[in-house]
Amino acid sequence: MKRSTKIISFITIFFLIIVLVIIARTMIGNHFKKKFSKIPPPGINVINIKNEEFSERLETFGTAISNKNKTFKIRKDDVVGELELKNKVQKGDLILSLKSGNVNAPFSGVLGYTGLTEDIFISDNIFIITLDDNSIIFSDIKIPESYAPFIKKGLPVEAKVSSYGNKVFKGEVDFISSRINADTRSLLSRIRINNKDQELLSGSLLEMTVKFNLRKSLSAPDTSIMMEGEKSYVYKVSNENIVNKTEVKIGLRNDGKVEILKGLIEGDLIVAEGLKKVSPQIKIKPIKQ
Repeated sequence: MKRSTKIISFITIFFLIIVLVIIARTMIGNHFKKKFSKIPPPGINVINIKNEEFSERLETFGTAISNKNKTFKIRKDDVVGELELKNKVQKGDLILSLKSGNVNAPFSGVLGYTGLTEDIFISDNIFIITLDDNSIIFSDIKIPESYAPFIKKGLPVEAKVSSYGNKVFKGEVDFISSRINADTRSLLSRIRINNKDQELLSGSLLEMTVKFNLRKSLSAPDTSIMMEGEKSYVYKVSNENIVNKTEVKIGLRNDGKVEILKGLIEGDLIVAEGLKKVSPQIKIKPIKQ
């Protein structure tokens, strides 16, 4: 009997130890589960879908042409006194005093010259003064025949010049030829740019973008789009801040924005960036841009 009692006691103690281990593991698991469940949802940048302008674009180059220009050929021995040229003149201002008569500005503009050197009165007897009105800049461009049906007077144009980096000068299509050039298969068009600050100089090479087929469409940041094969998706945020993967149909891409043709409506809230930090059905803390 004593031997059986010892065996039973041993078995009982063994099972009690197992039960205690199970209870301890359960309590520890619940503790950590409760602890980690208190971790706040991740903060994610979100944005509301809204309508913005989209357009197709034609990129080309052109040369800046001043609104008005005038050239004066001056004989050096005809100059009275010291030769001093202003940088800018107003209409009617004296440009230069000559023995044969004064030279006055026929319009306001910027003065320039060629043929002036240190030995001006010893070398060639002629130098040239130029007067340019750069308040408005024009540029003639050739539009490929395939784009001809879309180019209309008044279409917006953006111009850049290398010396100003990414600065954009706004302009518009001012004139369109009435016929296609049979040799170049192109349509001659003239661009007009308001240059009131006189930053663009005549002769500059302009990088131009002509916008056409303008329209208002739903817009999303390109950082919000996920591509899977030929399909596009975004993470849409619910009223409870739960993200859900939503298929969308996209159109044009302009300046970091993507045209949304189908799948969302104006006002929808979507994840704007940080797609790798989220997954379907998780809760987030929205941070509006």
